[in-house]
Amino acid sequence: MKKSLLLFWLTLPVLGGVYHLVAGEFHLQMDHVGGYLRAGRSAAEKQEWHRAAREFGKALELVPDDADELRRDIRLQLAQAKIHSAGLPDANEDLKKLLAEVTAAKAQPVNSTVQSQIRQTLAESQYYLAWLMRLEGVSKEEWLPELESARQNYRLLAEQAQAAGDARAQRMQQENLEASIRLEQMEIDDLQGLPIPKPCQSCCSKCRSRRPSPKPAQKAKDGRGASAGPPADGSGS
Repeated sequence: MKKSLLLFWLTLPVLGGVYHLVAGEFHLQMDHVGGYLRAGRSAAEKQEWHRAAREFGKALELVPDDADELRRDIRLQLAQAKIHSAGLPDANEDLKKLLAEVTAAKAQPVNSTVQSQIRQTLAESQYYLAWLMRLEGVSKEEWLPELESARQNYRLLAEQAQAAGDARAQRMQQENLEASIRLEQMEIDDLQGLPIPKPCQSCCSKCRSRRPSPKPAQKAKDGRGASAGPPADGSGS
């Protein structure tokens, strides 16, 4: 009994050292994650989207697999940066997976605000992707499902805003919904006469070389014009 007790006390310093070593490595890892996140957010504020995407990507690589909430937050920020940094198709796919995961979560339901943020960003990516696909001459059978999904997401967001009594958000989502409807109905010549949204510009330089010059009588419109949707700077989210 005395020997067992003695061995126990002798092993305590070793166990304590192992614990502090492991804990120290974890805290150091999370410090690196925090540093990359701060750098990514700073770059996003300056609209340095390529750098923001790199920093968020580095942060995501270091986050433990079981840190679900943090991983979701970083994945959303990474997708938002990708939309503006030549990664629109990738962001679209990432957001679809992310939304499917959070809506399917049963054991630990995800906050409705987080779900709305993901759905909003996904809808914007779908809208921009449909615009881009139309400019590239992709068949309607390919771009229409993206636009239809964007409409459904905007409609749901508008309904949620109405239920919450948020008139401003409801009006914004209704405008986004109407813009997505106009995008489907617009003739390709009219679409080509509009300024290309920034996410489409950064994603595909071929669009600029393939589209004709804007019509002389066409007055330039901003991202919230009569034939456009969410603003390219993401202020609609």
